Order: sequence, then C-alpha cells, then structure tokens
Amino acid sequence: MASSVASKASHTAQLARIRRRIDRLDGRLLRLLNHRASLALEIGRIKDKQKWPVYDASREAFVLKHVKETNPGPLSVHAVEHIFQAILCECRRRQRSRRRSASGK
Repeated sequence: MASSVASKASHTAQLARIRRRIDRLDGRLLRLLNHRASLALEIGRIKDKQKWPVYDASREAFVLKHVKETNPGPLSVHAVEHIFQAILCECRRRQRSRRRSASGK
C-alpha cells in the first residue's frame, strides 16, 4: 500500500514537471505565432501597396509542402497540414481585416 502511494506521488510529481515544460513551450509557441502573424501583416501592407490579392495559392502550397516534408514527427503529416492551414487562414484573415480598416470599409 505504501509503495503504491509513493508511486502515485512520484507519477504526480513527474506529470507536474512535464506539464510545466509544456506550459513553457506553449508560451514560446505563442510568441512565435504572434511574431509570424506580425510578419504576415508586413507582407499584407506590401500587397496592399501593390494592389495584390491577400491569398497567394502558390505560396500557401509551398508552405504546406515544406512543413509536411520537413516534419520530423511525432505529429502526423495530416496533423501538421491541418495546424498550418489554420495558421495561414488566420494570417489571411488578419491581412483582410487590416486591409478593410485601412480602406475605411
């Protein structure tokens, strides 16, 4: 009985340590995602000046192909594609939102 209590305590402490590491990684991911979004907004400003469309199919295809090909796992290629599609979609949404507010629409 005492060993199962000690084992449970040990596993609980181990979970807490791993979760703290995940929390720190989540913070880093958030900073990186926001930095990426800021860069996408810079691109959006350039596209606005040139009257280019927000959506660039060839660029998005390149990004998705690149992340799928360089994915070391354990996330599946499908999972990585899904995550990056969401990132690209949100960056496009931010660019469009900025474009509308800049044009007064």
